[in-house]
Amino acid sequence: MRTTTSSAPPAVEPDRPDLTPAARRVLETASRLFYERGIHAVGVDLIAAEAGVTKKTLYDRFGSKEQIVVDYLATRDARWRAYLAAHHDPAGLSPVDRVLAVFDASREWTAEHSGKGCSMVNAHAEISDPAHPAYAVITGQKQWMLELFTRLAQDVSPDAARELGRSLMLLHEGALVSDGLDVFPDAFGRARRLAAFLLSAAQELR
Repeated sequence: MRTTTSSAPPAVEPDRPDLTPAARRVLETASRLFYERGIHAVGVDLIAAEAGVTKKTLYDRFGSKEQIVVDYLATRDARWRAYLAAHHDPAGLSPVDRVLAVFDASREWTAEHSGKGCSMVNAHAEISDPAHPAYAVITGQKQWMLELFTRLAQDVSPDAARELGRSLMLLHEGALVSDGLDVFPDAFGRARRLAAFLLSAAQELR
């Protein structure tokens, strides 16, 4: 992870080049089923059947359902980071616009990939045990987002970066949940406007 305050999030390779074609089918199938139906509701029998492989092949490639869950979440996180880096390069943007670009990216990402809400939030509803190997992936992704907002806030208001980063994170995560539940229209647009207000206020207090 880069530590500069004005850089884009580091691009992360979204694909696992070490996966065999059969293993890739298993992971793609499991990812779709886990997101659509929930992790606990999907068993290895269903994953193997829909991926067109035997259970032996599934276990040979991944070892356990837990490892498939880890790879599902880690791959989705990597794709999100790569998406953010590729589609919202902050070069030439003002510090405020760099922050707002994250909200824009999230709105586009959820429209394309996350109709049922944030995969990390959804997974945490089922996996709350810190001993589960996927737990660190879930919490790590959210910690990365907080660090991203804090890093970007540093360029807006260095003295208030810590608190501003947390406030931006709250707005972003609230929009994710509200959008996933379809509580009201354009949750990301509302969160973006509130973020812009906070950023403007922070600049005036510098």
